[in-house]
Amino acid sequence: MKEFGLAFAPLAPLWLISLFALLAAALVAAAFVLRRRGAMLRLLVFTALLGALVNPSLVEEKREPLRDVVAVVVDHSASQNFGHRRAQTEEARAALAKELKRLDNVEVRFISAGAVGDCQSDCAKNAGAVGDCQSDCAKKAGAVGDCQSDCPKDSGAEASAADGEEGTRLFSALNAGLADVASSRLGAVIMVTDGQVHDIPPSLAAANLKAPLHVLVTGDDAERDRRIELVEAPRFGLIGKDITFKVKVDETNGPGDPVPVTVRRNGDVVTRVLAQPGEPLKIPVKLDHGGKNVLEFDAEPLAGELTGVNNKAVATVDGVRDHLKVLLVSGEPNPGERAWRNLLKADANVELVHFTILRPPEKQDGTPLRELALIAFPTAELFGRKIVDFDLIVFDRYSNMGLLPPTYFDNIVRYVRRGGAMAIVAGPNFSQPDGLFYTPIGNVVPAEPTGDVVETPFRAALTEIGKRHPVTRDLPGGQSKPAGWSEWFRLVKATPLRGASVLSGAGGAPLLVLSREGKGRVALLLTDQSWLWARGFEGGGPYADLMRRTAHWLMKEPELEEEALRATARGRELTIERQTLGDKADPVHLVAPSGKAQDIVLARAEPGLFRAQVKAQEFGLYRASEDGLKALVNVGPENPLEYRDVVSTTEKLRPLAEATGGSARRIGSPGTSAITMPRIVAMGDSPVYAGSDYIGIRRTESSVARGVKMTPLAIGWFGLLVLLGALATAWAWEGLRGRSARG
Repeated sequence: MKEFGLAFAPLAPLWLISLFALLAAALVAAAFVLRRRGAMLRLLVFTALLGALVNPSLVEEKREPLRDVVAVVVDHSASQNFGHRRAQTEEARAALAKELKRLDNVEVRFISAGAVGDCQSDCAKNAGAVGDCQSDCAKKAGAVGDCQSDCPKDSGAEASAADGEEGTRLFSALNAGLADVASSRLGAVIMVTDGQVHDIPPSLAAANLKAPLHVLVTGDDAERDRRIELVEAPRFGLIGKDITFKVKVDETNGPGDPVPVTVRRNGDVVTRVLAQPGEPLKIPVKLDHGGKNVLEFDAEPLAGELTGVNNKAVATVDGVRDHLKVLLVSGEPNPGERAWRNLLKADANVELVHFTILRPPEKQDGTPLRELALIAFPTAELFGRKIVDFDLIVFDRYSNMGLLPPTYFDNIVRYVRRGGAMAIVAGPNFSQPDGLFYTPIGNVVPAEPTGDVVETPFRAALTEIGKRHPVTRDLPGGQSKPAGWSEWFRLVKATPLRGASVLSGAGGAPLLVLSREGKGRVALLLTDQSWLWARGFEGGGPYADLMRRTAHWLMKEPELEEEALRATARGRELTIERQTLGDKADPVHLVAPSGKAQDIVLARAEPGLFRAQVKAQEFGLYRASEDGLKALVNVGPENPLEYRDVVSTTEKLRPLAEATGGSARRIGSPGTSAITMPRIVAMGDSPVYAGSDYIGIRRTESSVARGVKMTPLAIGWFGLLVLLGALATAWAWEGLRGRSARG
């Protein structure tokens, strides 16, 4: 195909040529008005002179017509798996490939949006098991071209939204798939989708579509679905306090009756409420422990609904403590109490109540009572009704000297067994008859003193259980022999009664014993010289780490549980950990969101810690369990946009499609995979490219230049000089003739 045109290469600036043209026009006009001879000659000469100045050339282009591009965006997002949509989508794709192949001069771009995979798996999914990628691409795409051109566009344009994180993003996939195509070549865009698209441009200008958009919607208009949405969900909450969630239940083609909603916390049912569809509902939930808390809100399924996957909403809330309240009771002034105070006061979240017995009752020196203390210590209040307000009680070298009556010790025992935490730092008086063990508190103390106190240098060491216990397992310096910390010089010998001895002292005697008592916990440190580590004596030791971990274990911090099952997710990588004091861990039973179950074998990662990593094939809430322990973890977004509304619709894309001259129509039939496809016709420029039974492809008449030939129509500067000479000659000849006529 040849095309002709004119090109100009002016010999002077345009403003100068324009000025000359105006001057020439004035002179020629004056000559005609005055009826001067040679006026016509002047017109011709000036015209030729202007033509020479603009220097025109005849351009002959050899152009090759380009095929019109038709983009077919196929929605492979997760919502397309419901009902018969997947089968309808594949049938529509095959029908489009067949119909478009019949049109002349058309290049088809199949662009997949969704979790399709790499080229190999994508080709296989779109065409079936037809052999290798090369033959498959050719068969599946029709007039698409070779595998190299089709597969990268088909699989590389995946929308990350199809994984549920950002919903279905067909327009992002479209832009990526047409990145190398000029907008003038685009004949049409055809989308095969359920209509639930989450990146629809707000206007035609924002979409930048110069071709008709046709939307072929799978599914049917009789679909039913019920879904629950978290309108408001806090990310943090105080332990023991109610936090409020706002949820809303919506229905499509549902009865509209109140819907039962079950609320679970870490897998356990905490409440059941009724929610009216379409109306927000506030639900208070109390957190029972620190760290991650997984809350589930399950709406009762609707009979005949598309899916139950969106009947569940999940929220992960971090439980935090509000101002830890610690009661520190020092039996007498000693260097250890300063170390305790420094440790506890270093944490701004700790509210410390500390009293030290400066003058035991048996000391009688005649000092007036009014001078013994500035204020009376509120023992009745602290060890009575307010004892339950404390998160931790610490007895530091305390002995029973009659200051606290037995009823207060009974209160402490009840406090521990009902879930409280108590730590005892034993001094020499612990083994004496007035020691704490011989009060009612002895009922919850995990070791019985033998009556001996060893005063000899020794270095604390991890026991076999201590090497596996999270409180002591990775203490800095603990793995070397001898341990890389300084010595202590006093040990109260005791016989363990229960619990776990995690540190040993001189001769292997118990040094730190941790025990569970009822719902509470007790820690017993059988030396009063741990402060030497805090002071840096002979290099010191991990005092802050040991005491802080012990306190956190006492207050039931989840990461320090000695028997625990944990599950975490990073992307699609699911990590399962089993913390145990045993020598081995049994397989963990893992249940996927769909209900598919498998047993996971864990490998030893550290002493007392077993681990396995699993590739998650689904998004949603996974449940792990083993020997009565359980762990929940959500993979992917907690409430995927992809599943918030799964009922197919033509209405979301209709305004944009009709603005381009295209259409949005259903192709699915109720209750079956059968589809009804419109005819495809090629059309010239038109305001409308769709009818009741057809969709139109715009003919773009695009072409590309393969060769250019230019033929000058003027003769450049030489011709310009000749024309100027002719003009001067004509002017002189006219002047001579005029004088001759007057003579």
